[in-house]
This record gives sequence, structure tokens and C-alpha cells, in this order.
Amino acid sequence: MSDQYIIRHCAPTLAGIKTGNLFSVQREPGEDYIDAIRRLNKILVPKGLRALILKQTEKIVLIYLYRPAMLNADLSREDARQILLEKGYPAEKTQSCIVRLVKRLASGDGFPHEIGLFLGYPPEDVKGFMNSPVEGVKCSGCWKVYGDEAKAKRMFANYQRCTNAYCRKIKEGNSLEQLVR
Repeated sequence: MSDQYIIRHCAPTLAGIKTGNLFSVQREPGEDYIDAIRRLNKILVPKGLRALILKQTEKIVLIYLYRPAMLNADLSREDARQILLEKGYPAEKTQSCIVRLVKRLASGDGFPHEIGLFLGYPPEDVKGFMNSPVEGVKCSGCWKVYGDEAKAKRMFANYQRCTNAYCRKIKEGNSLEQLVR
């Protein structure tokens, strides 16, 4: 799991303009991903971020990199809380919600659509996708948009500019630690 790979998949979260990102890595024999996450968190935690393994299979490791303060604010919104409560989450505590998400992923019942709330997607878009992944879609980018299309397009463009800038900086020799804000 190289710094360049993390930057490619998580630049907006590292820059502080997005709540969280998910990325997966191919499992390599003998690789200790728990230790890799521990090393990564030594860089991230002092800067207000955290990484954790959401799920492991024989082939992949799914990693969640996020900003706890932003996640807490996102999940505290009434529309987000309502979605979480409907899906059986203990919406009053962010850490308990993460634990529930891990259990939902482990259950093997498909990918829980409410995960968008943990990534900073607008609750109206998460709800729209949960109601119908096809009907009512105004546009697609990092997620399917059912609500404010103009705002979403601005966010998509900001995320792409950020990713491009961070990828350029890592190629210029900056370290992951230097790029985390």
C-alpha cells in the first residue's frame, strides 16, 4: 500500500475537503495489513484523520480513511440520522455506527448503500439511491446525484482538482505526511 496509491484514492479526505474515502488493496501473502494501518495512523491521527480496515477477504482488504470530526458532523444531521435509524444503526454515537457498518459489510448481504453517509455524500442522494438506483438520477460522478446537481458537480470538480494536485505533488517528491492537512 504505497503513499501514491493512498493519495490517488483519498486525496480529498487528506486535504480536508471530504469526510472519507474507501479503497481496496489486493491481499499479498505475508502482508500484515493491521500493522500497515497502525503505521498509517501514526501519520494520520495527529492530523485529525484515521484509517481502519472495514473488511478483509482472501483477495482484498477494504480500508476506510476518514476525518472523525467531519463524520460526526455528517452523521449528526437529522436526515442522515433518520437513514441510519431505519437501517438499525445506533445513530447517537459515531463510533457505534462504524461498528455497525463493519458488521453489515461482514454479513455478506451485499454492499450497504448507507455507506455513502460515511463518505460525506449528501443524505438526499444516499436516500435517492436507496429508493431507486436508476430512477431520478440527475447526474453521476463520485456518486449518483438525486438532489442538488449543481452543488454536486462543483464538489466532483473540486475532488478531481485536489486529486490531480496531490498526485502531482507526490510525484515531485512530497511525502504523504507532508500532504496531509
